[in-house]
Amino acid sequence: MSVRPRGVRAARVAVAAVLPGELTPAACLPAGVRPPGWTPAVAEALVLAVLLLEAWVLRSLYVAARARGTDRGASLRAAVREVVPVAVRRLVLHELRAFASLGRWVRRGTHGVRPGDLAAAYTGPQTAMMYGLLFVMVVETVGLAFLVPWPVVHRAILVLDLYGVLLVLALHAACVTRPHVVHSDGSLRIRYGALFDFAVPQDAVASVRVDRRYPEGRLITLSEDGILDLIVGSQTSVTLELNRPLPFTRPLGTTEKAHTVRFHADDPRALVGALRRPA
Repeated sequence: MSVRPRGVRAARVAVAAVLPGELTPAACLPAGVRPPGWTPAVAEALVLAVLLLEAWVLRSLYVAARARGTDRGASLRAAVREVVPVAVRRLVLHELRAFASLGRWVRRGTHGVRPGDLAAAYTGPQTAMMYGLLFVMVVETVGLAFLVPWPVVHRAILVLDLYGVLLVLALHAACVTRPHVVHSDGSLRIRYGALFDFAVPQDAVASVRVDRRYPEGRLITLSEDGILDLIVGSQTSVTLELNRPLPFTRPLGTTEKAHTVRFHADDPRALVGALRRPA
């Protein structure tokens, strides 16, 4: 069995087309924008359709590779690399990590925080909006349960709505359980859930101060002069100056550099004080 190149291209184009929809909750909520309640359901419906197409193409490529004598593991890896772009593989990994955070949230655990470290929460500006969105989604789910008369369509919409609710909860759980961390050696880990993780060694910190700002833009905004804004709820509260540009990775895999980082912490004075103390 073989797959024509246009079939592979169609799968890659379809995946790229649904990426904006899949990223909508993650991009809107920290920026202080509440999307319509139906947005996650529509996004997940598109993702489901694309996954079916992806599964068909992947199976065809896998069978073709096996027919050429390639072993199972290599055949599967080659098929995935051929069809699934790096950005999509990273997005799936982010979602898996977010869902894993639900269990950690229930256990009141945190990720990457060791004894002697300071964990700095940053979810304050987005918590009310997150729960507001969840309320709207639950109301919509209940309403559609009474309005949709066709059993098959009703079950499909119910599954998608429940998945959307779980996804929003998982995004919030990832932010709660993955706080910023000031390590005991003076290094800093700036995070946003499972989407962003920026490690700053102690010797790279030039200065740090409480500096409340209300910038406009997406979750991660990098200016031309190397100033990185990690915006939560349309605000930042800490400005970190570095003595050299440091690389960071965007959620979909692009690597860039910044020499100044502005981010939010619910208690910025505690974080700044911890960074200023000698290791």
